[in-house]
Amino acid sequence: MIQPEIRESKNQPEPFRKWLIFSLVAVGIFMSTLDGSIVNVALPTIMAELSVPLITVRWVVVIYLLTTSSLLLSFGRLSDMWGRRWVYSRGLAVFSLGSLLCALSPSVLWLIVSRTIQGVGAAMIMACTPALVVDVFPLAERGRALGMVGTVVAGGLTMGPALGGMILQFFPWPVIFYINVPVGVAAALATLKVLKRGSETMSQETFDWPGSILLVFCFTALLILLSCGRESGYTSPLTLALAGVFLLSAIGLIVQERRTRYPIVDPGLFTIRLFSFSIAAGVTLFISLFTITFMMPFYLVNPAGFPAAKTGGVLVIPFFFLFIGAPFAGAMSDRIGSRLLCTLGMGILAFSLLAFAWMPASKDIWPVAWRLAIVGLGMATFTSPNSAAAMSAVVPQRRGIAAALVATARNFGMVFGVAATAVIFNVSFQKASGGQSLQNYHSGMESAFMTAFHQAMLWGAAVAFVGAVLSALRGKEERQ
Repeated sequence: MIQPEIRESKNQPEPFRKWLIFSLVAVGIFMSTLDGSIVNVALPTIMAELSVPLITVRWVVVIYLLTTSSLLLSFGRLSDMWGRRWVYSRGLAVFSLGSLLCALSPSVLWLIVSRTIQGVGAAMIMACTPALVVDVFPLAERGRALGMVGTVVAGGLTMGPALGGMILQFFPWPVIFYINVPVGVAAALATLKVLKRGSETMSQETFDWPGSILLVFCFTALLILLSCGRESGYTSPLTLALAGVFLLSAIGLIVQERRTRYPIVDPGLFTIRLFSFSIAAGVTLFISLFTITFMMPFYLVNPAGFPAAKTGGVLVIPFFFLFIGAPFAGAMSDRIGSRLLCTLGMGILAFSLLAFAWMPASKDIWPVAWRLAIVGLGMATFTSPNSAAAMSAVVPQRRGIAAALVATARNFGMVFGVAATAVIFNVSFQKASGGQSLQNYHSGMESAFMTAFHQAMLWGAAVAFVGAVLSALRGKEERQ
């Protein structure tokens, strides 16, 4: 399929309205990212007050990720058909409803179902946010605008643990959900007012419902398989059943998408080298990043011996540097393009992982802090230019599905990064410790722990190096 030439609209919105739309986008992004990090902090409290085991309460987090990931592409497609205004405003409303139901939950089952509703709203929000920004900002300003989006994401991730701890210190846990309701409702109403009806053309294309359903089965089975396969055992009936559902739904999805006139994902997008290489590089970024994100709490609590409060403070470091650096990298990409910056960003991330791979065990904060600062600089250098390149490479009529693919790549990288790192660390630790369990960690296990930790970091560095190569090989960009 030949991709039509991209022509930017000459009728860009006036500056005030442009930044007003950005503010509405920022509210949605901040709510969805803050909610993810703030709920993690509240899990021990929820587990105690609802009297449920850890294996049950973790579904409060897992179901949100599963729902969001499996619906992103469908809502991205719908936003291209029915308009960003329709999907985004209703996404904010559904997210607010889910938050209210979470706050009113009398049981863990009610809470899990409510989190599913929240996940539907989050998928609608995430499928639209990059496309809304790209729609209203001219090509010469997109990197800076998406860099500021990166700052909002970092702010949500950074503030979540601190705000969650403060709320739980003075209020019961439902308050962490109540705070979303007035903000989400106000943002939904403002979106309906600012994004005027008729400002977007409704597509006459039909929605591929069979493909959407198969996509839900495919992603859900894959993500549960990656998240829980190691615990259940790779040859257990549950794991084999999930693998079967994934394979059958994937085959069915391929057949359905090849024969339908209007597929969920336009195959022509993947013929655009700049777009497809940007998506692939984005997957490698989040695999590498979540190698560090997953392993660092274990290192800080066990060999380093940090208390929980200090551990949380240390883990904020990379997001602080993302917060500071993302707008500058985005503005720079407007001038020089994404190839050099994204290659440099992945190279910096690979260097930081190699530095962790040769880091000795220490109870000093400095060896960890400077390495995490480099991680943040690598993230900041890569994320905004990469998103700007991917979104600018497609025609306006396909920006919704393009934005959904960017978000899906992020979520898949996160889940796969954690799953693969857990397997690599566990196998290496079992071998080095003679089959001991990390749950009963003591100082005699330090050598085995560091051996496994270094192996996991080397894996992450290798993936980051692949990301640097993909970034260097991406296609040329249209500049203004």
